[in-house]
Amino acid sequence: MKAFYEWESPWRPNFEATMSASWAGAALFTLIAAKYMPVPLPVKFSAIAMTVCTGMALYRGIWAWRRYVNLTRLDNYGKEFITIPELINKTAVATKKNSVWLGKGFDWTDVESQKMHALIGQGVAQTIGKIANERHLDGAYWIHGLDKETDRFMDIANLVGHTLLVGTTRVGKTRMMELLIGQAIIRNETVIIIDPKGDHALAENAKRICAAMGHPERFVYFHPAHPEKSTPIDPMRNWNRRTELASRVAALIPSETGADPFAAFGWKVLNDIVNGLVATGVSPNLVHMKRYIEGGADNLLLNTLRHHFIDTVPEWETRSSSFVKKHRDRILEAYIDFYKHIAIHEAQSSDLDGLISTFEHNRDHFQKMVASLIPILSMLTSEPLGELLSPEFKTGDQKHATDMAKIINNNQVLYLGLDSLADGTVGSAIGSIMLADLTAVAGDRYNYGIASNKPVNLFIDEAAEVINQPTIQLMNKGGGALFRVTIAAQTFADFPARLGDENKARQVLANINNQIVLRVIDAETQQYIADSMPKIKAQSLSIRYGHGVDAKIQDEYQSSYQESMLAEEEELFPAAMLGNLPPLHFLARMSGGRVIKGRLPILKAE
Repeated sequence: MKAFYEWESPWRPNFEATMSASWAGAALFTLIAAKYMPVPLPVKFSAIAMTVCTGMALYRGIWAWRRYVNLTRLDNYGKEFITIPELINKTAVATKKNSVWLGKGFDWTDVESQKMHALIGQGVAQTIGKIANERHLDGAYWIHGLDKETDRFMDIANLVGHTLLVGTTRVGKTRMMELLIGQAIIRNETVIIIDPKGDHALAENAKRICAAMGHPERFVYFHPAHPEKSTPIDPMRNWNRRTELASRVAALIPSETGADPFAAFGWKVLNDIVNGLVATGVSPNLVHMKRYIEGGADNLLLNTLRHHFIDTVPEWETRSSSFVKKHRDRILEAYIDFYKHIAIHEAQSSDLDGLISTFEHNRDHFQKMVASLIPILSMLTSEPLGELLSPEFKTGDQKHATDMAKIINNNQVLYLGLDSLADGTVGSAIGSIMLADLTAVAGDRYNYGIASNKPVNLFIDEAAEVINQPTIQLMNKGGGALFRVTIAAQTFADFPARLGDENKARQVLANINNQIVLRVIDAETQQYIADSMPKIKAQSLSIRYGHGVDAKIQDEYQSSYQESMLAEEEELFPAAMLGNLPPLHFLARMSGGRVIKGRLPILKAE
């Protein structure tokens, strides 16, 4: 019983104010009585009485003021703004603590949860009246009034465990990203932002923070709708094994299982073309792949055969002349015949074998098998993407082309806008292939060591537009390469809808250690978040009255009164209340189980 009576309702009437006023009135009455009564009170008695009354008035006044502050916290939660210099100062404080600043709030424990359950149990509208019904109609601001807010920090080491931002539209996911992105830029770390919808404020704030830190050259901009401002990026430039390039493009082929014959055949053709390009000294890119798949690999095969003969077959021109005459100057057929009958016994090449089999494949069947691959390559090479995604890296070019490895090694800040609102299919393809390239770079850092100890911060807004199998691999194994992934989504249903498989969606969620939840409307997502937090024993007081008259015994009256305290298992934060969070308010569950209730400021330029 003691534990229950130590708790009190956070919204009960301010009895302390009445008591303080009563003691102050008693002190005033003592003063008047001592001065104006016909028989004045003794001076010593009056002084002692006034001192006691004044002291009690002050004592009760202090508690009344605290109660007043607690009851009026709701008036303090309008929108707040933070400037870039202020964010720099916040980051400096957080960095000294090896932490990340998350805004203002308080740790959500069983104490705050008990207050919430008790308030819900006795009725929010009944307890706080018009505040609940008429003020702040865009959310339950009273939740944030359950404790005093201060700056909240998260251990920066937790970021390697990856972070999920989830919330419905227009509640602050992008604004939370801005705070995390800004702090990563200020820490001089690599930042890669993939933004399907193209939030101009997100890009501009990242650019302004780079300028504020004295390094505007760190900012790299890419957006298909603004090719004149965009830096060309080659997503096929970084690889350790040639098979990676084929896998990178083949992963974009629509497939329910990822292993159907069309996807497998497309991968084989891509791999043969990549092998031929590398053998002839050409750096593979998307334009080359489209050219040889759509128009045929005749010229590529011819050049590959010549390079192979020059490198490995002595006097090949003289020895192949009889084959040229035999095929009546059809050079390609002659060289293939020469390779199969002569050169293969002296210097066989598996790369050539694959390319020849692709060339000799039935043309009609070939076109049917690559029918799903050609549209993907056409999307990624149409204007202006041909120049933006397949640059030639010419010396002296005004547009200095780059790639993911360069961006990471130079600690740059890449904003990758996908323009998905205008063209969702192409935007999704761009984002997916860029993520596949990042996964390859992460694998390189993991396998061959990290040149510096600087982490890579990857932020994916509207992740349902671009997330793919390479992203799952990056999240699963990217910790050793110091990759910190933060993804934003509206509901958990977005992931199986995108990946086509609920098991793959669970793989994504299983690789996320930190969850930052804003307002969520989807009931399944609400319950998933609530179930991930521990349960508490919520206490409540039950009062029972009874009375009655015994009909057999005249005037026999009975009455009873009973109090009992109940402790029932409840959610630490009720699932349904996640749908009542105001905009910019969040509940964060950190790695290790710590829970924070907080609210965000809006980053502005000045």
